Amino acid sequence: MPSQEQRAQQAAERLAEQLDPVSAVLLTVECQEGVVGSGSALPELAEEARSSGALANVARLVDAAHTAGVQVVHAVAERRPDGRGANRNARLFRAAERLPVQQTAGTRAVRVARPIEVADADLVVRRLHGLSPVAGTEVDALLRNLGCRSVVVAGVSANVAIPNAVFDLVNAGYGVLVAADAIAGVPSRYTGELVRNTLALVATVVTAADVADCWTERGRG
Repeated sequence: MPSQEQRAQQAAERLAEQLDPVSAVLLTVECQEGVVGSGSALPELAEEARSSGALANVARLVDAAHTAGVQVVHAVAERRPDGRGANRNARLFRAAERLPVQQTAGTRAVRVARPIEVADADLVVRRLHGLSPVAGTEVDALLRNLGCRSVVVAGVSANVAIPNAVFDLVNAGYGVLVAADAIAGVPSRYTGELVRNTLALVATVVTAADVADCWTERGRG
């Protein structure tokens, strides 16, 4: 039977394999000014993303990915000024139409939020409909063209978009890693419950430090 030290070493080796810069991609979800920024349409979510450290951890992951040459994909939700093509088949969508801040294409609300740095090599995928950053968007095709095998998921919200992204990626055949301290939802306790009771069943749960340290080391090497 392997010792505790041997099991830890094996786990570290598996994680390093999953995070191989050649086949791993970092997906940030709805980390945009109109969602997690100072002028958010959802101030409670924005406050949770910032006060919990989740947004800072997303920025840390992005910086580490850039250092290691890992592809970063930013998934942004937006709508046309006329709302054409947007969903209206759920209470969430109808409530969003009445918010004082709209995620309108071309506005500040749909820019990737600070302190996240967007590099020239990053891909920004914008969707006009639905709940998922993956299903019905360009994300799956882009990942396949990039030779992606593993996706690190970070961002918001734990209530809707994050679980949608994880399930869709798993269903599409990717290995998924969830940076548990780089996602946020409301109320705050819900995020931990989601990770423990749902996402841990289908994805590898990691911390931002686990991932960033691995990529930073690869980048230096």
